[in-house]
Formats: sequence, structure tokens, C-alpha cells
Amino acid sequence: MSTEIAESPRMVWEEPNAIQLHVALADIEPPIWRRLVVPLTTTLAQLHHILQAAMGWTGSHLHRFEIGGLHYGDLDMLNQDRFEGDAQAFDATEVRLRDFHFVMGEGPTFTYTYDFGDDWRHTVKMEKLLAVKPAPKTATCLEGARCCPPEDVGGPQGYLEFLRVLLSPEADEVEEQRHLKRWSGGKFNPERFDLAKIDKAVRGALRRRRRE
Repeated sequence: MSTEIAESPRMVWEEPNAIQLHVALADIEPPIWRRLVVPLTTTLAQLHHILQAAMGWTGSHLHRFEIGGLHYGDLDMLNQDRFEGDAQAFDATEVRLRDFHFVMGEGPTFTYTYDFGDDWRHTVKMEKLLAVKPAPKTATCLEGARCCPPEDVGGPQGYLEFLRVLLSPEADEVEEQRHLKRWSGGKFNPERFDLAKIDKAVRGALRRRRRE
């Protein structure tokens, strides 16, 4: 069944039921990014799993959303070690994408942080509202570039050093290069981007979550 996407607003107005998002890792060049279409009823808690699938993370670390100076995520986890003066966290299961303010069909840009040690910050831009026929039940990945860094590589700076040693080691770093190849699975290619594979993972992100 083909899917027809109509931008909103338009000459003949249609009720939007989805939103196009652009997601990019901060502090990484060349950029690692994805463009997604997500149902407008998606909660931030659900969006977390969609972003994990889209980028290729494993979900093994804490996360939070930072929107308009407020934090959203798992209340027990985020408020447990909160210091005086830190932003209070709100429940991500109670906030949906449709709850945000849109101007001329465009919503806010916000930050999704994954792994507070490596501090992977993703810039998420709500690009535009869409009227999709039929109404989407799952998220989809439209396009993107480059693969996700390995987990626990040390954040953006650690990833750059990882790539340097992996791809252009100094004479005394050959053994370290071998170790990094084994550690990263043996065939790590930073330019790899398999749209079909990522789209399948994105479409199934919430179904897999319900089975857990």
C-alpha cells in the first residue's frame, strides 16, 4: 500500500497526523543524522525508543530530553541524583509531540541526550507537520548519513580519536588499532548507512518495546 504525504498547512487544509524530524549528533563532523516521520501522538518516552533505533544505540544508558529549559525522561532515574538548582525532570510518558507549540507548521528544536558519561547530545528539529494517508501507526526513516559511533567510545572526542587510530594509526599504534578493530566488531565503517535496515528498526521500535 502506498503512503501519500501532504505538507500542512496547505491550500486545502488537512488535519496533521505526523511530524517530520531531523536528528543529528552534536559536535560530530561530518554529521551523523537521520530524517524521520513520526506519528503526532508519539510520547517522548516512545520517541526515545525510536531515536535509539534510528541512530543505532543499544539503550543501555540513561537519557533525557531538554526542551524549553525543562527536562523529560524517567522520573525515578533523573530526579534521584538531582542537586539543588538543577532542572526538575518531568514524566516523558505524559508528553506527546502534538503538545508542543507549532508556528507555521514548524515546532521547536530540542536536545536528546543519551549516556550521561559519553554525553551524546542529539539536536532534534521538528521540521514540519504532515498529513499522511493512511494515518501512520509507526515511525519511519526517510534518509540519513553515516553510522552510529560504538557505545562507550568516550563521546565525541573519544570517537574522533577512535577513528584516527582505526583509520590512520601512527607507527607505534598498530597494536592499539588491532585492539580497536576487535572491540568494534572487526568491520567498523563510519560512512556506512543502510536505509532499509534502519527503517525496519525504526518501524519496529515500539513493537519490540511492547514485547520486552
